[in-house]
Amino acid sequence: MVNIFVGNLSYQTTQDELEAIFAQYGKVERVNIINDRTTGQPRGFAFVEMTDQTEADNAIQQLNGSDLRGRTLNVNVARPKTTGGGYGAPRRERRGTGSNW
Repeated sequence: MVNIFVGNLSYQTTQDELEAIFAQYGKVERVNIINDRTTGQPRGFAFVEMTDQTEADNAIQQLNGSDLRGRTLNVNVARPKTTGGGYGAPRRERRGTGSNW
């Protein structure tokens, strides 16, 4: 299974639309448009899962830099989510009066 990141999407892009575009290159298992947790509105990117590596590579090559709804798509292999940093990172405890940094 190949997980593909699709960025710079128009907020009007639909799941069915993305599936149809990627299906031109092979079997699409799943399309997941990411929405904001608070507003429920699309965040402008999605993940597409394809079963075959060669088909996924071909889709990435053909669709990266292409135009969809007036936006230039950023399409590449999705990188695993990294941990640490930003919100949700473990906080250091302060002990005593001195700085712990």
